[in-house]
Amino acid sequence: MKIRNIQLKSIEARRYVNLNERPKQVRIDHNSNIIHAYDIKDNQATIDFQYTASYGPVGMVKLEGSLILEDDNAGKIANDWKNTRKMPNQIAGQIHTAIMHACVPEAVGISKDLGLPPPIPLPQVKLGGSPKKGQFGPEVA
Repeated sequence: MKIRNIQLKSIEARRYVNLNERPKQVRIDHNSNIIHAYDIKDNQATIDFQYTASYGPVGMVKLEGSLILEDDNAGKIANDWKNTRKMPNQIAGQIHTAIMHACVPEAVGISKDLGLPPPIPLPQVKLGGSPKKGQFGPEVA
């Protein structure tokens, strides 16, 4: 199975509160949905998707796009999705992973422009103390 041609069609982002009203703790929820699936050929299907990063009462970033799924059973997968809105877990997992890999970096840039926290956990650097046995990490100066 191959996933090709991931392209964005729509970007919507909104900040609901002023910068100085931002709460200290913000929960960020990620969600990707398959909106529509239709077959192009027996071995290709187009998948329309939506990715949302929700910041609760603080804001949101929503991206919509499409991708091409290449698989020997792509036509059957698309038709099954139209009828049952389900697809095999392994294929769905790969599609949602590809959606996240394409959309999260875009959402990071958009969130920065709006003054929202990035929708990914940033690494935490802890200085001091001695490393535990068998624990190695990057050197920090």
